Amino acid sequence: MTLTEYLATPETALPSELIYGSLCIADAPLVPHQRAVLRFYQTLEALAFLHDIGEVLVAPLDVILDANAPLVLQPDLLLVSHERAHIVRDRVYGAPDLIVEVLSPRPRIGDLDERVRWFVEYGVREIWLYEQGGRTLDVLVCEAGRVQSRRRFAHDETIVSTVLKVLNTSTAEILR
Repeated sequence: MTLTEYLATPETALPSELIYGSLCIADAPLVPHQRAVLRFYQTLEALAFLHDIGEVLVAPLDVILDANAPLVLQPDLLLVSHERAHIVRDRVYGAPDLIVEVLSPRPRIGDLDERVRWFVEYGVREIWLYEQGGRTLDVLVCEAGRVQSRRRFAHDETIVSTVLKVLNTSTAEILR
């Protein structure tokens, strides 16, 4: 499927991605997943607004990483800084500054390592992977197409972010 064909498909609330021309559609996420996404969104949105950082958006929303390949993903949450606001139009055309993926016991679409590799390759600066079962958050700092560092934060540990330097909270506080 081409990007043009994908963009012509009807709108849907189901997670849909275009991975190198193959359309992938998943079942709707479960309630615990959506609760976690909502809590992360509320925290990131409040910070972005209070500190005038940028815009936080929530899935389902197409992030077109490569129009020619074509590669379109839908991370659970994303933040685009004001400096990169030009990539946000009817969809997001390029790499967000930060993405958040809430990992479910049963992955929605594709392999996590593949997804991370694509986000890194196309220029996402920071990736958060929240593991619901273990209640841990991995923060991957990315630069020049590589993961520069990966740090795991326990549930009650204060999260350190290079994109959201003003962040001063833990996943326990976020998911209260």
